[in-house]
Amino acid sequence: MPKLKTHKGVAKRVKVSKRGKVRRYQAWHGHLMTGKSGSRRRRLRRSVIANKQVARRLKRLLGLR
Repeated sequence: MPKLKTHKGVAKRVKVSKRGKVRRYQAWHGHLMTGKSGSRRRRLRRSVIANKQVARRLKRLLGLR
């Protein structure tokens, strides 16, 4: 079987912790910030842990499973 290639688009956007959890940044923080409250903008800045189903798919794209 050939080697699996890393999906470079995903590799630039997510990080995997030592325990295997996938950290990602939140959507809806690209533009049009004036319509969003300050607390919402601050919350969107933080990274979050991807849920189990999404994390499994992201790890597969990264070649970890």
